[in-house]
Amino acid sequence: MKSESGQNIVLGDVEVIRVVEWQAAFAPARGLIPESGADVWKTNEAWLAPDHWEPDSDRAVVALQSWVLRSGGRTVLVDTGVGNGRERPGSPHFHHSQGDFLGRLARAGVRPEDVDIVVNTHVHADHVGWNTVGADGGWEPAFPNAQYLIPAADDFHFGPDNAYGGGRQEDDRFVYEDSIAPVHRAGQAVLWEGTHRVDENLTLESAPGHTPGSSVLRLASGSDRAVFVGDLLHSPVQILTPSCSSCFCLDPEQASKSRRRILERAATEGELLVPAHFGGGGAVEIRREGDGFAPVRWAAHGSR
Repeated sequence: MKSESGQNIVLGDVEVIRVVEWQAAFAPARGLIPESGADVWKTNEAWLAPDHWEPDSDRAVVALQSWVLRSGGRTVLVDTGVGNGRERPGSPHFHHSQGDFLGRLARAGVRPEDVDIVVNTHVHADHVGWNTVGADGGWEPAFPNAQYLIPAADDFHFGPDNAYGGGRQEDDRFVYEDSIAPVHRAGQAVLWEGTHRVDENLTLESAPGHTPGSSVLRLASGSDRAVFVGDLLHSPVQILTPSCSSCFCLDPEQASKSRRRILERAATEGELLVPAHFGGGGAVEIRREGDGFAPVRWAAHGSR
């Protein structure tokens, strides 16, 4: 897996720091995006490869990354990766993973105690894992001074009061118990629904489908706009064909509706689109094209 250093851009009064844990060929292209046809990948090979697609193996390339936003005098961390030493028997990529996420944050100039707000765009294993760290045989919040903003619908859906389908999957139980419940016990969890104003530059907005509480984070500062879309998009192919959901979407139809709504606004308002798992530039401006959209310009991240 190719490791990368922290990278940053500035949007209005907000510094955006990209922290990449890894980037690699992750899954068969049409396994990750089941309804995408082989032709859409092949036709766009010139720009999908090598950052988003590995043609020889026909595997989608994804990045595992988080975003640090310095906004209004506070440090906001958007999604927290996989975490170390987690029981994830249903997810081979994440099971007992060992990484240097906190070291990468430190090299980007962010200590755990510096983080004021943690945003979990949704409650999946690769977005909440570093919410906590091991302590005395259990788990405690990794960011002791932070509020953790967690979508209420996901907290209910994956928590002990509800079932995942006919019953929670084993990995869902582990994720909640090691990465969400300890934050509640520490009194640092803030549940929200609908919309939630983070500060003068940042607003959370519900965008269900990938999970019941899946959300996006909008940035508006000066004339600059961006939207951090979490897992509404796993591959740029979904920009071209917004109806195509990933294999991980719990409600693919609802996810498609949310995706198109977010893409329409991004194209109309010139928002920089910032998905959780895009490799390469990691973020992109888009325009309308036919029944879908098309990339216009990838973000020019500079190395820190």
